[in-house]
Amino acid sequence: MGTDDMDPNAELSATRAALAAEHAAVYGYGVAGAAAGDGGAGPELRQAWSGHRSRRDALVRRIRDLGGEPPAAAAGYALPFEVTDDASALALAAELETRVAAVYADLVRSSGGDARREAAVALREAAVLAARWHGRAVAFPGVAEHAAPGDPAGRTAGGNGTDHTARPHPPAGVTAVPGAASGQD
Repeated sequence: MGTDDMDPNAELSATRAALAAEHAAVYGYGVAGAAAGDGGAGPELRQAWSGHRSRRDALVRRIRDLGGEPPAAAAGYALPFEVTDDASALALAAELETRVAAVYADLVRSSGGDARREAAVALREAAVLAARWHGRAVAFPGVAEHAAPGDPAGRTAGGNGTDHTARPHPPAGVTAVPGAASGQD
């Protein structure tokens, strides 16, 4: 499929999904970095957090270039488990990268040209970090249908192979997220 054959709606949808995943990753890495502290994995986790912030900002620009409105970050996200130390911080980082890789795989399929190259670079970086944090690599990063049973690439938040982002979790009593467009990190 050439660049001219790309469906702009599919690309916009996949780019919005990548942005949602980056919002969740920025949040999750903030939690992981705080739990890890200044020693151990903390500096590496904060470096990854910074990289996700940069990707998030680039995706906001890309969505606007495509004529869309970027989704705002939620006030908070439900984490898959409690994060209290280096080990759980690294486990969360691995889970975040696995989920991010999945949405970038979708973006690679849905885009062309420079956008596809950028998505492929992001997919590769997520796969490398996921392997680093997991301590093992997966055969097809970001492609759940090719993951072996028990393979981290096959896990998703919803457990059905389609939900690749952490679920927003607003504070108790809040139904709408006030100030969600205020650039929360």
